[in-house]
Order: sequence, then structure tokens, then C-alpha cells
Amino acid sequence: MPQMPNNSSPVADYIIVGSGSAGAVLADQLSADGRNSVLLIEEGGGDTWLSRMPKGFGKLISDPQHAHFYPTSPRPGARTAQQVWIRGKMLGGSSAINGMVWNRGVAEDYDGLEALGNPGWGWKDMLPCLRALEDHQMGESEYRGAGGPIGITTNPNRMALTDAFISAGNGLQLRTKDDQNGPDLEGIGYAQWNIDASGKRISSARVLLDNAQSRPNLSIRTGTRVTRVLIANGKATGVACVTGDEQIELHAAREVILCAGGLISPKILQLSGIGDGALLQSLGIDTIHHNPNVGRRLREHQTLALNFRLHDWKYSDNREYGGVRLMANMLNYMVRGKGPMARGAAEAIAFVKAHPKSVRPDTQIMFNPYSLGDTSNGVAFETEPGMQCYSYILRPQSEGHALITSSDPSAPLDINPAFLEADIDRETAIEGTRAIRRIMEQGALKPHVVGETDKTNWAQSDEEILELYRTNGHCGLHAVGTAAMGPDATDVLDSQLRVRGVQGLRVVDCSIFREMPSGNTNAPVMAAAWRLSQMMREDA
Repeated sequence: MPQMPNNSSPVADYIIVGSGSAGAVLADQLSADGRNSVLLIEEGGGDTWLSRMPKGFGKLISDPQHAHFYPTSPRPGARTAQQVWIRGKMLGGSSAINGMVWNRGVAEDYDGLEALGNPGWGWKDMLPCLRALEDHQMGESEYRGAGGPIGITTNPNRMALTDAFISAGNGLQLRTKDDQNGPDLEGIGYAQWNIDASGKRISSARVLLDNAQSRPNLSIRTGTRVTRVLIANGKATGVACVTGDEQIELHAAREVILCAGGLISPKILQLSGIGDGALLQSLGIDTIHHNPNVGRRLREHQTLALNFRLHDWKYSDNREYGGVRLMANMLNYMVRGKGPMARGAAEAIAFVKAHPKSVRPDTQIMFNPYSLGDTSNGVAFETEPGMQCYSYILRPQSEGHALITSSDPSAPLDINPAFLEADIDRETAIEGTRAIRRIMEQGALKPHVVGETDKTNWAQSDEEILELYRTNGHCGLHAVGTAAMGPDATDVLDSQLRVRGVQGLRVVDCSIFREMPSGNTNAPVMAAAWRLSQMMREDA
């Protein structure tokens, strides 16, 4: 591969690597006052109309032009089969192809993060950031924001089947939640989505493109893969990149900030000589700073879906995403911004205490008015009327890793999900599946539901349910912890998200969280980038 001559003159004050949930928000905030120049680097290309159509993610997640595919490493006797983890490859990153569920976590999550030795990350600090992001359909309150860049709507698709699901939860003493992001997590209700009033997805790219693209102090470079951070005399000075068939170096006057996600940010750190010294030495990489936790302490949600047969087609969407109906729904969306193509990935959500010893909700249950068949070759809907619920443990304790396997940046990662390795995770996963079944057995659903399908209803014992997780479980696409902040010398980041051992280098994305927030990760990561921008302005 030819290498271009490199000019060591800075191209910007700040270089931000990755335009996902964190990167685009941070670029927007750091460039807002015009005093700093910012270069945002994205490996993929620009935005696409399919991303702005909410259900367009069904196509995007199988498109190599807009998605990365990272296989997990096969392990004999592992509690899960080999999987492929998907991440966004375009402006907006994974926020451009995810399910748009806007769950933010609650006070206990952020206060717990602060209690681990991370001052400035408690609920009192993070709630204002979350509110500042929001333009909530329900209006401003102590917990919601209005006037922010992210349009938030409550699922408008009110139907008898969803109402029956919520009533079934009420029958198990789950209160109805009008807003999933209020002060109390436990309950059941319609989902909130980062979809605006016109029916368009609000990804971080739209935050960037709508608010910041025309600023002269913000540059955006797509089609450019960062392979490592350039470090001289203990300070990050820029990044080495591949663009097309050329290698280039881009230099920063002040800082480099990695926002490449829970898999790729630790990969770049390791390729740059920051990580487990023994691993780096075995791969021929000079160790600049030894830290055994780079790429380790990975936590991830594992989901398990159960399909339920319905009595008739009235409330099932299984036929809406193919053939003539799909064309009609596409037309409805293009003209009116409504219909099945305007909906997020889960239409109602329950937060439950599934494990008998839990003192706060430990499981998230997602409801959809469709049922998926064999998904090995992409999204495939059942040919009979059905619906689906899936669950996952909110705060898993099992820890895996995402480690490099070579000094070659194109070599695959060694990804070990370590799903259900902790006893408490296995127990909670089993009880989460049983919680779905208890909801579905309530009288409110009997007029609609025939029963659970043969694909999963055979699994009744603890071991049989665990076997379902092993064979049918899926990644939640929420990996955290691989470059986590904390007060210890072996924590990768300090509470200002500065990489220990190297000056002028920070990370902000899913990897920074030592423990998972209770819910989906898009909103917490956007808020983390907003919070970091505040800290950096205070530093300046």
C-alpha cells in the first residue's frame, strides 16, 4: 500500500475518531463557539435516506456498505454459540442503524458510576445533559427536556394487542408508565423513540448534519479508517489512517478523542501500544503504556426472543414487510411519514424484578407485534400471525474481552462475550424468560394469543432455558467496559476520560462505562459526550 508524505502541521485542534452516538455530539459541542477547530473522522460514508426511515435499519444491518460485522471467537464449551456483532459504518455510526429505543438509565446507575470513584458523573451531572439533548413530545419536566436536538416521541401505534400486553403487566403489579424515563424504572408501557414528529430517525449524524456541518471550524472526513494513535514523548499528536489505498497521518494541536465504540476504541489503543504489555509484546507491538484492562472487562446484553402465535392477522405485522404490503407501507411513509416503516424496534417495554432477590429491576422485556423466523440469512418474518417478546439482563456481571490478534489493523479481534458465566446472570436470565411467560399467560392476552410457538416452548427447566440462550440468544449490541473509567491505576481512563499513561488522548463511547446503565446505551453515550464537552470547556 503506498504511503503519502505526511505534513506534521496540525489539521485541527481536536481530532475525533468515529461519528457515532458520541463522536458527532462531541464534534457539534466542541465546534459550537467557533474557538476550536475540529476534525471528525468516519470510516464509513455519509448519511442515507434508509437510515432516516426508522424501519430502514432492517436493510442496513445486513449491508456491508453501511455496517461492520465482527464475529465473536468460537470457544469450546462456551455458553453461547458464535455470533456476528453488527456496528454502524456511516455518519452516525451505530446510532444510524440501531432500534431507536430511548432508554436512558436512572439515578441509581449514574450515582453508582460516581460511587465507583468517578466524580462528575452522578445523576445531578448527567440528568442535565440528558435533558439538554431532548426535544420531548411530552414536553419539559424535571426529568424530560424540550428544545434539544434529539426529537423524542412516544410510540403512536396504539393497538389492542399492545394495550393487552400492558394490561397483562398490570395484572402482575407492574404499573403503567407513560414515560419510560421517569424517576422509577419498574413498570410497563409504550416505548419512547428518538424519532421526530415527522417520523424520521434522529441519529447523531442528524445532530451533526443539521446543526454543525456548515461551520468553518468543523471538518468531516469520511472513508478514512484510523489504525493507531501517533504518540511522541508520551503525548498523542495525531492519528495514522488508511484512506482508499493510501496511508496518511493527521496531526492534532491539542487532543485526540476516540469515539469508535466499545470494540474499536480499545483496538486502536492496543495497536497504539496501550494495553496488556505481555499481549502487545507477543504481537511485536512496542508497549507505550502497560494496562491489562484495555479491551477487557467487556459486558454485553444477551437477548432471548420468544414467539407467540396469534389467533388472527388483525394485530400481527408479519405480512407488512414484504411484497405488495411493503410497497404500500413504503409509499405511506414517503407521503405521510406514518405506518409500520415509521416505528422503532420495540413498541412496548417492561422493566421487571425477575430474580426473587432483586431489590431493583434487573430485566428489560421488549414487545413487538411481529415474530421472526430463521434469522441466519437476515431478517425473516414468520408466515403465520405472531408476536414476539425478548428479554435481557439489565446489568450483567459476566465479563469478556475484545483483544487484538495481530499488529495488522485489518486482523480480526478476539471477542469473547462471556455470556452468562456469572451465576447471578444465569439465574436472572432464566427468571427473565419466565417473566415473559407469566405476562403472556395473563387473561388480558387470552383473546389474542394462542400460545408460545414450538421453537421455544419445549424449554421449561433451568437447563433447557439456558440451552435456548446458547443456541438462540443474540447480542444486544450494547458492549461496554473495554476502556472504562475509574480511580485505580489499572482503570484505562480517569474521571475526565483521559487515557492513563498518555497525554492528550481521551475516549468517550460505550467503552467508558464500568457497569451497564439500566436499558439501552444510545442515550447514555450521547449524554456522556455532552458531559465530556462540558469538562473540556472547563479545562480550557
